[in-house]
Amino acid sequence: MEFKRIHALVLLGTVYLMALYGSYNALMVFGPIESPTQPMRELYRNVFFHVPINAVTYTAFTITLIGSVMYLIKRDIKWDTLASSSAKFGMIFGTLTLITGMVWAQPAWGSYWNWDPRETTTLILWFMFAAYFALRSSVEDDEAKARLSSVIGIFAYVGIPLTYISTTRWFSLHPKVSEFSMTPEMGPVLGMMILGTLALFFYLLWLDVKVKGLKEAKESIGGK
Repeated sequence: MEFKRIHALVLLGTVYLMALYGSYNALMVFGPIESPTQPMRELYRNVFFHVPINAVTYTAFTITLIGSVMYLIKRDIKWDTLASSSAKFGMIFGTLTLITGMVWAQPAWGSYWNWDPRETTTLILWFMFAAYFALRSSVEDDEAKARLSSVIGIFAYVGIPLTYISTTRWFSLHPKVSEFSMTPEMGPVLGMMILGTLALFFYLLWLDVKVKGLKEAKESIGGK
């Protein structure tokens, strides 16, 4: 137990240092990028936060998809616990994705919300998983809840590839990856921010699943 606790503290410390180093470079070290549009000179700094947060959103909902499929195959409630916990963090980071995207949109496009294909598909994805949790809160039977949630979790995942291709299939103001230039020093820092944010997500997911497992075990003992 003490060994696991040390590992958790080391992971948290590493995540903290990576986030601190990346944030310091993004906000204080790197200079503004020259752009014909003056507000874009400083706006690029948002990328160092928006992209890692969005990466966690995609990862979290992918784990929900895997957990949902595995529950329908195995009928083991542990897979539903993993799926629902990951979906919860997907919703949190998905909300942050929308917020940081709006921070970008206002100076870049003149409005916080423009019904751009990327904005719209991301919002649709958010509402799909909001429905996922609305259903979970309305069903009391654990097996029925897990079964129906798994079906919705699989169906809602369609929103992930939809948001990804939204900038290529339709006209979109959202910049494509190929359109954004970074200096050689910026790439490693962005990569560090992505890895650090993902590590934080996996730690929080592990902790949430563990707490739910302990709660279910306690309720099981109490029921007996």
